[in-house]
Amino acid sequence: MKQHQYRITVEHLADKDGNAVERKALQFDAPNHDDIFEIVERTKEREGMSDNIAERFAVGLKLMTEPMMEDKDNPLFSRLRPHIMEMMKIIKQKDKHE
Repeated sequence: MKQHQYRITVEHLADKDGNAVERKALQFDAPNHDDIFEIVERTKEREGMSDNIAERFAVGLKLMTEPMMEDKDNPLFSRLRPHIMEMMKIIKQKDKHE
């Protein structure tokens, strides 16, 4: 399957009390069958969702669902699949009504 190629970097800037944290950044490649930037832009168009929330939600969703598609036999993913499918129906249904 052809996939878009992404590199994700997570930096821990501060702890819950606002103190700076010095920790090596987490970085990994995250191929995806969707154009994540396009998904983010469509999510930003949703009513009542700030750009920041839309970006975090869309990227998080795509980072979670792609590995589930790639590793269908994983027992954890098998148990989560019905719930994720229901969530995706809700998200897609909302898109059709806007």
